[in-house]
Amino acid sequence: MNKKKHKEMSFLSHLEELRWLLVRSTAVILVLAIVAFFFSDFIFDTIIFGPKDPNFVTYQFFCQISQQFGYDSLCMTEMPFIIQNVSMGGQVSVLIWVCITAGFILGFPFVLWELWKFISPALYDNEKKHARVFILTASLLFFAGVLFGYYIIVPLSVQFFGTFYVSPEIVNEFNLESYINLIKSSAVASGIFFELPILIYFLTKLGLVTAKSLRSFRRYTIIIVLVLAAIITPPDVISQIIVAIPIMILYEMSIWIAVLMERKEKTKN
Repeated sequence: MNKKKHKEMSFLSHLEELRWLLVRSTAVILVLAIVAFFFSDFIFDTIIFGPKDPNFVTYQFFCQISQQFGYDSLCMTEMPFIIQNVSMGGQVSVLIWVCITAGFILGFPFVLWELWKFISPALYDNEKKHARVFILTASLLFFAGVLFGYYIIVPLSVQFFGTFYVSPEIVNEFNLESYINLIKSSAVASGIFFELPILIYFLTKLGLVTAKSLRSFRRYTIIIVLVLAAIITPPDVISQIIVAIPIMILYEMSIWIAVLMERKEKTKN
């Protein structure tokens, strides 16, 4: 056990380390954002505006799945809306923030590494050996969440809002920033949410969460997940199930992580 260094560090020393963590992480994100700028054509034409194309891979997949169940509500041939820019510097602002978001996503493993270095003085020597496992697992979960958000949440949301209307007299003309924010928030938020098993690991280790409490809260979690799935997806049972299943799998993974952590602590004692 080696916590001597952690104990000897003052509060100001911790703040200084945290400041440099933020500085280094920000620098890497900005460098990657500059790299993303040179690929902005691909990022916008292929990635950002991909879900606007009726031939987007997710729409084709959902169409085939829904047809297997006798539905065709997820099949479409056009997106009846346009995207417009209504502010003078709108496109410049969007370009900058999209590049920064891309830099954050690409630089997430480095941010995790910096975070690990910050908390490692408070860990036992045997726990420090798991740095690579922690960073690899957390990074894979984050990227999986980003892909889930982009290929599942975003297309369902774009399809629903793009085809929804209260009257044929109203034409959907979405603001550019509104559309981009939907893409960014869905992808990044899903990536962060997929870190749930990692969060449960640390909360269980600190004794703030137990497997029993997670199991007892499962019924409420199912209801919350189904409500969220109904909000972020079209009013279609199939799409709601597609969104809800991965989230519940993550929750069950968190329960097993809590169980393993509790068994490990009992073994130590």
